[in-house]
Amino acid sequence: MFYLWSTILIIINAFWLTLVPFALPGNWLIIITTALFAWWHADENMFSVYTLIIITILAILGELVEFLGGVTGAKKAGAGFRGSLGAIIGAVTGAIIGTFLIPIPLLGTLLGSCAGAAILACLFEVTGGRKLEDTVQLGFGAGLGVFLGTSAKIFIGILIWHIVAIAAFWP
Repeated sequence: MFYLWSTILIIINAFWLTLVPFALPGNWLIIITTALFAWWHADENMFSVYTLIIITILAILGELVEFLGGVTGAKKAGAGFRGSLGAIIGAVTGAIIGTFLIPIPLLGTLLGSCAGAAILACLFEVTGGRKLEDTVQLGFGAGLGVFLGTSAKIFIGILIWHIVAIAAFWP
């Protein structure tokens, strides 16, 4: 029965992992599900406290990397506070719009997020008084930053999933 429940946990966590590219809290759902499972099967000592701490730290790192991706990309390309704020708002808004406008799983959300960050970073800088021609580079930086940040968060989610999968079956 132990292996059946472990397999079900891994399948549920795989589903949660598919939510990460859509800017949904898939990594956190993996952690919550795993922690509840560890509590439910506490007598079997499947997951150590250290495993739960490590995956939680990784999830926090994933959130920071994703959040700071667009901001860092825009800042490195020369954006000010307004452009960085636009990149954050644009990434979230673009992910939602891209999911519906480009109905290709993962690709629509990721492209929408990158484009949204780029467009709103430029727009926010233009409304702050910069010329449109001067904002193209920072828009590209914001979009690239969002892409790299989201990709890193997905990679971290895969790492979390693997850690839980190994810990679930490792004696």
